[in-house]
Amino acid sequence: MKPIIKTFSTTKFIGMNSQFSYSDYRIGELWGKFMPRRNEIRNAIGKDLFNIQINPENFDFNPQTEFVKWAVVPVSDFNFIPEGMQSLIVEEGLYAVFNHIGDASKARETFGYIFGVWLPNSEYELDNRPQFEILGEKYKNNTPDSEEEIWIPIKKRI
Repeated sequence: MKPIIKTFSTTKFIGMNSQFSYSDYRIGELWGKFMPRRNEIRNAIGKDLFNIQINPENFDFNPQTEFVKWAVVPVSDFNFIPEGMQSLIVEEGLYAVFNHIGDASKARETFGYIFGVWLPNSEYELDNRPQFEILGEKYKNNTPDSEEEIWIPIKKRI
């Protein structure tokens, strides 16, 4: 599995967020609240959904370390934010983009490869910016033929 190195442009998002850890991973709860309300966002760009993770500084991947997850859509502006939702801006940056195929149970293998094999053997290191998955038209929640893009923030090794 070889990534494509891309620059992600600064993008505005509207959605919902929750804080939890890998040992208390409640992503279904977050998306369960967001999906019925996503059409309240009037200025969405496209149909892709973004699953964004913002890690604390020096994130250690400890199962108890908390981080913030966002269920969002990209928007043209912040002129109208539905009640109970928030805005988020992801700044431009360099990313390694991996194509993940399979249901959610296969994601652990994909992330294990990215952080345990690819990243340590690449010319890059993890950058402290949001990582995310783009759930586009090929995404089919929890089916073996589901596809999503995994965007990992990187910077050249010093």
